[in-house]
Amino acid sequence: MFKASIVRYLEASGHSHINLKAVLFDMDGVLFNSMPYHSEAWHTVMKRHGLDLSREEAYLHEGRTGAATINIVYQRQYGQDATPELIERIYAEKSAEFNKFPQPEPMPGAWEVLQKIKSEGITPILVTGSGQHSLLDRLAHHFPGMFDKGHMVTAFDVKYGKPNPEPYLMGLEKAGVKADEALVVENAPIGVQAGVAAGIFTIAANTGPLDGQVLLDAGANLLFPSMQAFCDNWEELRTALDETSLP
Repeated sequence: MFKASIVRYLEASGHSHINLKAVLFDMDGVLFNSMPYHSEAWHTVMKRHGLDLSREEAYLHEGRTGAATINIVYQRQYGQDATPELIERIYAEKSAEFNKFPQPEPMPGAWEVLQKIKSEGITPILVTGSGQHSLLDRLAHHFPGMFDKGHMVTAFDVKYGKPNPEPYLMGLEKAGVKADEALVVENAPIGVQAGVAAGIFTIAANTGPLDGQVLLDAGANLLFPSMQAFCDNWEELRTALDETSLP
């Protein structure tokens, strides 16, 4: 079922095999069902500042740093960069708005698949564009023993952010692995673009309102309709990765 996708990736990347040692996870929409809150917070705060960002468009920007998202919308509307002071103010307001919502629940299937991955001696790595302390602090509570500080890439670590490959290249570095020794798990188009640009086999879990084709068009090597589906198919995928190689 999965071998054809793996072969296409191997042929395109020039790798002969995926020797899996690490799985690089996005956070919002992959580990936590937090994107509905993010999209509402972005829409509310942008509107407050006279900027137009719909709730659905917020999903298309998911994975960018907050500063990049603000600047893209500001440039579109006013034809110039937002000042660093304005960016800082808007992002602080967006964070405050986000924190008014109930705590987002872990995404169904996320904890279970992390347990499977960890039990096989594979290293899970967090690669997020988020700088939300509230969510980062909750990782240890909801996913105990999965992510230590040395195996996290957040908005505080990167200069460029997704869709630039920098976050996932940094994730590989923190895991001590090469591109053909890892998988990326993403739910956002620009996150998929970042994983693909880093040369990593990139799996999309479509946990939001976007058409799945958007994720495939972004370059996803494999598409699941949910994190639960990814979890349920892990063993079959793992077998396919082990059995598929090019001469």
